Amino acid sequence: MKVQTLQIRHGLPFLLLITKIMSRNPFFFVEAFRRRRRSARRYTDRPPRRRNGQWSGGQHGPRRAWRGGAAWAVRRNGRLPGRGFPSRALNGRGGARRRAAMAFPVLWVVALLTPAVAALTELGGCGPCDAARCPALPPRGCPLGRVRDACGCCWQCGRGEGEACGGAGVGGGRCAAGLECVKSRKRRKAKGGPGPAAASGSVAPVGVCVCKSRYPVCGSDGLTYGSGCQLRAASLRAQSRGEPAISQRSKGACEQGPSIVTPPKDIWNVTGAQIYLSCEVIGIPTPVLIWNKIIQGQYGIQRMELLPGDRENLAIQTRGGPEKHEVTGWVLISPLSKEDAGEYECHASNAKGEATASAKIHVVETLHEIALTKGYGIRLE
Repeated sequence: MKVQTLQIRHGLPFLLLITKIMSRNPFFFVEAFRRRRRSARRYTDRPPRRRNGQWSGGQHGPRRAWRGGAAWAVRRNGRLPGRGFPSRALNGRGGARRRAAMAFPVLWVVALLTPAVAALTELGGCGPCDAARCPALPPRGCPLGRVRDACGCCWQCGRGEGEACGGAGVGGGRCAAGLECVKSRKRRKAKGGPGPAAASGSVAPVGVCVCKSRYPVCGSDGLTYGSGCQLRAASLRAQSRGEPAISQRSKGACEQGPSIVTPPKDIWNVTGAQIYLSCEVIGIPTPVLIWNKIIQGQYGIQRMELLPGDRENLAIQTRGGPEKHEVTGWVLISPLSKEDAGEYECHASNAKGEATASAKIHVVETLHEIALTKGYGIRLE
């Protein structure tokens, strides 16, 4: 019984097409067959005609042109002698019998399709709406709100982003507000035969719920959400906890102060070497990054020297990225001298705040001093 149900469901488009054609013109296939036979006899069975003083058979007169035909002669009882087909109107003696003979296969096909169409309607169609037979919703409510089913009769919980949806009948899932059901291009094929949904005769889902607004938004709570659907889900969760609803403040990510993603690191090297410090920061709007050298003054007072200044062996480079709203800066020193030793600060700022990170450059005379200073315990000979 399950195999028959599957065969009926998968043959639905073909059966509905045949039924629609038969309902409009029961003799559609018969007339199509007749037109094909007439076109095949167009040049072989056509009687001669006189045009411009000559017969259609050529210069030899009507006799040869008449003999060139295969079956044209005098019509008898609505039929042509030889291999002819019934005449157009199917009139004359025997016309009723011929019409009944041609109508018999049509009636047989209609009788065969009627139970199949009825079974398909019962399987995936929408019958009369009976609210008493609708399934109950969860006691705690629906996390994403409730929506009507595919038949517009019963309430059901809306499907979330990435969940299966679609399908005919009352078993088809519906997406929550702000989501749309998109058919998947690559359907997963079950190994070893049809899945449990197909075996039971129910209609399998045909798509996935996708958010209509696929861009980040800023919520009234100051947090950035990947889409408007995620914001709506967070708002419903907040309301379920008794907190105020979260609304959309603006499109795009929320403004935030800069933060250090990758701080600079301390460096030990010998004089004459080529070194660099790097710093990566992020913020919305994109922060401005500068480099300072911290100079220790008297009584512990520090002052900042904006780089590069007038140094010939030092260069500053800044570029955006690698991610959106990020910026990366470098301090390049070549060749390294003792005057370059000290503490360097990476300073980032935007309209929402500031962020800093620092690192030190240690200049030594030989590689032995690097090993002893960093405490590697390396024995050099």
